[in-house]
Amino acid sequence: MVIADRRAHNVYQITGNGSSFLKDRRHDRPKMSTGAVESGSANLRWGVAKRLEFIEFRLVWYGRLNRRELMDEFSLSPQQASSDIALYEKIAPSNLEYDKNEKAYMRTKNFNQKFLRPASDRLLLQAAGIRSGWLAREDTWFSELPPIEVSGLPRWPVDTKNLISILDAIRSRQQVEVNYKSLSGSPAGPRLIAPHSLIQGAGRFYVRAWSEEHNDFRDYNLARIDSVGHESPSPIDSGLDYEWHHLIDLIIAPNNNLPEQKQAAIADEYGMDDGRLVVTMRVSLCFYLMTENNLDIPLGVLKPEKQQLVLLNQEEVFEARSATRRLSKEALARVQLRNA
Repeated sequence: MVIADRRAHNVYQITGNGSSFLKDRRHDRPKMSTGAVESGSANLRWGVAKRLEFIEFRLVWYGRLNRRELMDEFSLSPQQASSDIALYEKIAPSNLEYDKNEKAYMRTKNFNQKFLRPASDRLLLQAAGIRSGWLAREDTWFSELPPIEVSGLPRWPVDTKNLISILDAIRSRQQVEVNYKSLSGSPAGPRLIAPHSLIQGAGRFYVRAWSEEHNDFRDYNLARIDSVGHESPSPIDSGLDYEWHHLIDLIIAPNNNLPEQKQAAIADEYGMDDGRLVVTMRVSLCFYLMTENNLDIPLGVLKPEKQQLVLLNQEEVFEARSATRRLSKEALARVQLRNA
């Protein structure tokens, strides 16, 4: 196994089968979608483009739009709202038609999105967010919420003041004193951490940080941070967090103890290619994906229905986590020795 140092390009040879499944995080960064399709809004002013996106949103998800909705959402005059609808109709003439009985513009059967990418997940997440209470309806373009319920345990919200302090520390590369409720056996009380990134995993939000107490990089549940105190310059380079800065491919497949029909349904659900799903992620985040989907449990311990997915390269993933963690601890120990 070969691991590359992201800063100096030094190469470390780690015991293993020699497979190069670790990748430097700086390459192949995923690009985030803006939600707008360039062909529709590239030559429009931002305000106009947003209003046309709203028109399309209502047509896509509600099948209809009237002028009053546009006026109320953007505080427009009747003339401006009519002008925006006419502009949309000029750009996408086959997308809408006026129904005199409904007194509204209706989505046509030949509808083709021009301003919004097909984003069903975005709509579902927003609807779930509103239903859960962490997103306000007025922050979205919903006029009415589709029937939806959210299943899950309630989570104590992250303190806004604490989050601001953590983000400030990340931006300025500071270490901060936090009061943290640990479940790992560490005594309660203040501790010094140097945060560098946020994480969302298994339904919770964490901060990735160096811990002075353990001289190691760890994840801290943001909801368990009671307070954030004094700031000071961090003595640790976050580039030494090798678990964070390296990627690994998780090769996932349907549990072969399931009937073939169910295996095929699972493969379709996850968009697998030839019955395989390759998920590339940071080594440090594998833990969350594995525990959330029972990928860390040996095959046969659970009923196939309780373990629908299996990790084909489980040994490699465990080896990668161990190797990168060991590299970090060794590098941090050298820094501590130099600073002693």
